[in-house]
Amino acid sequence: MRIAMIGTGYVGLVSGACFSDFGHQVVCVDKDADKIAALRDGVMPIYEPGLEGLVEHNVGGGRLSFTTDLAEAVDGVDAVFIAVGTPSRRGDGHADLSYVYAAAREIATALTGPAVVVTKSTVPVGTGDEVERLIRETAPDAEVSVASNPEFLREGAAIADFKHPDRIVVGVEDDHARDVLEAIYRPLNLNKAPLLFTTRRTAEVIKYAANAFLATKITFINEMADLCEEVGADVQSVSRGIGLDNRIGPKFLHAGPGYGGSCFPKDTLALLKTAEDAQVPLRIVESVVKVNDARKRAMGRKVVKAMNGDVRGKTVALLGLTFKPNTDDMRDSPAISIVQALQDEGAKIRAYDPEGTEQAKLVLENVDFCDDPYTAADGADALVIVTEWDQFRALDLKRVTDILNQPVLVDLRNIYSADEANQAGLRYTGIGQPKKAV
Repeated sequence: MRIAMIGTGYVGLVSGACFSDFGHQVVCVDKDADKIAALRDGVMPIYEPGLEGLVEHNVGGGRLSFTTDLAEAVDGVDAVFIAVGTPSRRGDGHADLSYVYAAAREIATALTGPAVVVTKSTVPVGTGDEVERLIRETAPDAEVSVASNPEFLREGAAIADFKHPDRIVVGVEDDHARDVLEAIYRPLNLNKAPLLFTTRRTAEVIKYAANAFLATKITFINEMADLCEEVGADVQSVSRGIGLDNRIGPKFLHAGPGYGGSCFPKDTLALLKTAEDAQVPLRIVESVVKVNDARKRAMGRKVVKAMNGDVRGKTVALLGLTFKPNTDDMRDSPAISIVQALQDEGAKIRAYDPEGTEQAKLVLENVDFCDDPYTAADGADALVIVTEWDQFRALDLKRVTDILNQPVLVDLRNIYSADEANQAGLRYTGIGQPKKAV
């Protein structure tokens, strides 16, 4: 199949590379000429494990290419995927669909034959209807079907998720769209990935409902962690105890500093706006958003408390800045709120992140960025683990104790236990741990 992918951000680039790895002919399009030039040179605009090699392999095989010329890209294709950004709109939190709609109009003027236009971007319910209306308004004679195919990729594991998906959701309104999407995803039949066909509107709701539910699980266990700290229970055991129930499951039950990233924050807000417009209150999702925002700010106070309530003039070293490991994504990362809270209290900040430093520099001011964990910790008054990168899981805690000015370890991901930290001479504060173990 011949595919054009509009947008070379996280979703578009990963999807385009994986489709080409299936054997399809894929052209990825972006208006950013510098980004396209870099991609042609093998330079990735994002960090995602395995992506650089996957792109190189398929470019070398002649299955994947990059261009700024949309008309050239969509000429004679079977499907055009729209994978442009849908950031939160200022003022009301609704998804900004201007890029989606602009792409739809441009596609309509460029198509030279029958094609399926597929919305891959995360969009509110009814967006596919508007995309179809715009295409037909722009090119009344175009032979076009419009479908919805939301992505369910985890940053840091996107390639594996694409090739071994839990499910593939496709919203269609006609048989032609169904046949084309079925052919595009046929290479996954060997993995027996469930291919779920629904209406367009149902597919759009599925994406938002899934992210809202996962955000709810994270927020729930974070509130349980707060309770555990006050009543002398261990949230990690609580997580395991409830996660072993197969009706609940263990995933997204790891207590921490709150969710961030490119999806959950903006998608929960967009879902709330959609519900408000439909006059259907979503009380649970409303609470999730409020609790998560408050939690990220509270993590700064937790660090201050671990440092005996006074951080003015003291140095706090942070390990991990991205919202999760194996990505360079800083969008809505808890680290942003933590740094701001500590700076507001007069603390000096040092930080180290394996991949996120360049992106962090764009959103954090007055931070001393270091080249490794021990440089960050050297002479600091506390060490705070914010993101659970693998390289932080086997720190030499005795060395950490020796180089810290004050032996304070605040572990916001529960990588270590209080016992092993205490044995190394550290005063340990975790998440959801009994106070007697702190």
